[in-house]
Amino acid sequence: MRGPDRRLAACLAGLRELLDTRCSTGQSLRELHARDEGWHLPGLPDAVCFPKTAPEVASIVTLCRRHAVPVIAFGTGSGMEGQINAVQGGISVDLSGLDQILEVNAGDMDCRVEAGVRRMTLNTHLRDTGLFFPVDPGADASLGGMAATRASGPNAMRYGTMRDNVLALEAVLGTGEIITTGTRARKSSAGYDLTRLLIGSEGTLAIITKLCLRLHALPEALRTARVHASDLQSLLDYAIALMQAGIGMAKLEVMDEVAVRAVNLYAGLGLEEEPTLLVEFAGSAATIDHEVDFALALAEDFDLPKPVWAASPEDRSRLWKARHEVAHAETLLRPGSRSLVTDVCVPISRIARCIAETRADLATIDLIASIVGHIGDGNFHVSMLIDSGDSREIALAEAAHDRLIDRALAMGGTSTGEHGIGLGKMTHLRREMGGGVDVMRAIKQVFDPDLILNPGKIF
Repeated sequence: MRGPDRRLAACLAGLRELLDTRCSTGQSLRELHARDEGWHLPGLPDAVCFPKTAPEVASIVTLCRRHAVPVIAFGTGSGMEGQINAVQGGISVDLSGLDQILEVNAGDMDCRVEAGVRRMTLNTHLRDTGLFFPVDPGADASLGGMAATRASGPNAMRYGTMRDNVLALEAVLGTGEIITTGTRARKSSAGYDLTRLLIGSEGTLAIITKLCLRLHALPEALRTARVHASDLQSLLDYAIALMQAGIGMAKLEVMDEVAVRAVNLYAGLGLEEEPTLLVEFAGSAATIDHEVDFALALAEDFDLPKPVWAASPEDRSRLWKARHEVAHAETLLRPGSRSLVTDVCVPISRIARCIAETRADLATIDLIASIVGHIGDGNFHVSMLIDSGDSREIALAEAAHDRLIDRALAMGGTSTGEHGIGLGKMTHLRREMGGGVDVMRAIKQVFDPDLILNPGKIF
């Protein structure tokens, strides 16, 4: 038996002794943990482990370090950039068993949860408290995974991203040591901000096992409208004017006509298949009435059709559910295809131009492509439907992806607003961060001296 094989065999023996049947080398289970929702090639782990406590996670990492075996943290597999693909083999650590909501402190508007708790589970638990956790990436992701990828979503405009809503963490380093970062206090000047360092680290610095989260009061009232027009530019100009007016919107989203066609097929909504803006107002009923009146008048100034208001909470939920499921809906436009989905983020004043130039570029390639975006924070997504077995189509999509990132960086933006780097954007990080990448590598060496945590990602 060769050296690497001997090390893996010894590691698996130790893991089976620790976890018994909660360490599996079954092919189907390994395949389920080999890829996320992105288009990247899968990476098959050698085994999948299901710890139930942070000390068990620490023991797994310690064993893997001893035998030089990679460790990949797994939440729900809903990421988009291949962060959980085991590109060098190793052990996939499925954190779904760390699923306890430990405490809710309604008076302080915070809670403590284990990393495997899903965001919808938490909000269901909070239903009678008048509080909720606002970060909503669309998928019912695990909160640990959301922190690891610095997730956001439509609510980020009003409530911020995971970076703004995590107060403290418990995590296991690459040495097997368990550390805590931060406290329940709303601010601190105590040393380096390790909490935010781990948020967005994509499992390369530590495995997050617990989180202390900031909660928010449920708004008294919500009103959702959609505005459609044949000219996307006029919708974007209207959206920017709404933001500049200081209107207290909770969400401000755009879908181009291709995305609208997809959600009509998927959810049977019967929307006009034109570029569409979704606007949600949140707050007191009196405040919302005033803001709605302003939004209606402003729409007339831009020669836009009168906004169509969701008639009931069910209509509102249906509309947002369809928006969240655009990525799944789009494959109906080309059955059998796979979606190459990417995102960039630019300063808000540049988003209209960036989207316009991107639409012009996408019109030159022979692929079905769409754009949806979080206009409120300058972040938008491009999806291109490809035959994953056709090298020409892959090359077309990858070249368009590269041009999109070039465009965003030239406008003072970033290669990713919320998807992360993972496998898909490693080649662009150096251009964006320059020498900062070397600092990141040095930090990783401290947190993970044997480089076993999620190797082959980010750098």
